[in-house]
Amino acid sequence: MRALIVYESLYGNTHIIANSIAEGLRDKACDVLIVPVTRATAEMAHDTDLLIVGGPTHMHGMTSSSSRRMGTEAAGKPGSGLDLEPDAAGPGLREWLHGIGPANALPAAAFDTRFEGVALLTGRASQGIAHRLRQHGYDLVAPAKSFLVGKQNALLEGEAQRARSWGAALAFTAGPIGHAPTR
Repeated sequence: MRALIVYESLYGNTHIIANSIAEGLRDKACDVLIVPVTRATAEMAHDTDLLIVGGPTHMHGMTSSSSRRMGTEAAGKPGSGLDLEPDAAGPGLREWLHGIGPANALPAAAFDTRFEGVALLTGRASQGIAHRLRQHGYDLVAPAKSFLVGKQNALLEGEAQRARSWGAALAFTAGPIGHAPTR
């Protein structure tokens, strides 16, 4: 099975989660391509057996141009301790998902990174990602998943391993006995 992981990451946490999900998929013999959203194309999304899309939670949902700008400005402040990802200033998932076009029940999954806390208070970008994937005709093979970041803007202990386990579970769920088309 071929899987594509498209991710958006400002400070690196979502990038780490995307890599961990890929490790879990590879543990189950999947061929995985990981692509930052700024380099992903609609053709890539349609030429895969499983599409996995994830990004950080900003202001209770997916990033916007203004929230990415605020994140970039925050990283530029002296002593912030924040390091920007190379593609952080580019277009985000919201824009990319708008232009991916229709899918014919291709298997997909959504994830996010968000601050630790009750989802009602922190928000979940994965809900918006999942909603947009469904609108385009993707078949969600798993509930949207959140991976937690602490107050110091670092993944909580065990989150990368939890992402790896989720990736392995996705391989099983969307595999040949699941929803994935045979090619």
